[in-house]
Amino acid sequence: MITLALAGKPNCGKSTFFKAATLADVEIANYPFTTIDANHGVAYVRVPCPCRELGFECGQCTDGVRFIGVGLVDVAGLVPDAHLGKGLGNQFLDHLRSADAIIQVVDVSGSTDAEGNPVDPGSHDPMEDVRFLRHEMAMWVSGIIGKHLPRLARAAQGKESALIEHLADALAGLSISAEDIRTAVDATDVDLFKADADALCRFSDALVSINKPMVVLLNKADMATDEMLKPLPAEMIRATAAGELALRNAAAAGLIRYLPGDSDFAEIESARMTPQQKKGLSLIRDQLKRFNGTGVQQAVNHAVFSTLEMIVVYPVEDETHFTDAKDRVLPDAFLMKKGSNPRDLAFRVHTDIGKGFLHAIDARTKMRIKDTTELKDGDIIRIVSAAK
Repeated sequence: MITLALAGKPNCGKSTFFKAATLADVEIANYPFTTIDANHGVAYVRVPCPCRELGFECGQCTDGVRFIGVGLVDVAGLVPDAHLGKGLGNQFLDHLRSADAIIQVVDVSGSTDAEGNPVDPGSHDPMEDVRFLRHEMAMWVSGIIGKHLPRLARAAQGKESALIEHLADALAGLSISAEDIRTAVDATDVDLFKADADALCRFSDALVSINKPMVVLLNKADMATDEMLKPLPAEMIRATAAGELALRNAAAAGLIRYLPGDSDFAEIESARMTPQQKKGLSLIRDQLKRFNGTGVQQAVNHAVFSTLEMIVVYPVEDETHFTDAKDRVLPDAFLMKKGSNPRDLAFRVHTDIGKGFLHAIDARTKMRIKDTTELKDGDIIRIVSAAK
């Protein structure tokens, strides 16, 4: 399963985002280091289910919307100089080892300082928070590499390819591959045999960007003015995690109809709401119109589909009825890397299926496709295998 990590300084709204995205029971409070141990849960990407397009109901979606699980980790807040042990230091950074991508939660209202302490709204520059996280991660990785590099360089005996392989072995715990290292070397033109501290930091920064790509979420946007938001890069997602949590709770209580990622909600006529609840929902609706959603679902989708470049593929055993062996319609939806082919899908279904792969069939066209055919987002594929 793909794993996304929520990162940011204390008191920026990470735990609120986590609870909104997973509806897990976590502590939320207005003080630094509410989260001490990492919280693990399941969030979901949202995609249109192909059943509506094909003219039937699959029973696996909600109103034509399919939700596919991804891992979500809410880690302890990071403060400047965490790589030196400040705050919760390396405990935070260690929790990012297995993350495929990071959603950096930033308090865009400027109402907390660099360490997460409350300050007057607008008095802290959120872009400082955006910059320091990448710096802390680069310095953390640089410190780890620096401990191993002299020994690994001697073992490589002047061969760059050997040094890269040795370094990949040393960084396997960070899910950093030899390919990641080669790409970072090419991007920075750093000679790892001769790298000084500055070169090593530059190389580590590139390596982090490659291996732990980030999506910046500007949380508490409902508390920021348009003048505060306008100068910030458009690719940074405007969000209100508190608004999303309120909507999901209201939907769970039967007060409204709302699917994560919707740009509006519908009140249930038979529901009894207090004047305060109606007022609160009205204020949230204003923010939905302002940002075209709460930003929470948008951030998860962006991390998976844009940053990690994943697609959704639906494997079936009967291409005529789009079912599996138990006659379930479109029972599975797999997140696959863009560029994957039918043989990759076969191995994803089961190792034995992959080993016995014979050919694949596009269920929409009923045509056989080559094992080298690049799969497209939304493909429905039958794998024909010698494996039982």
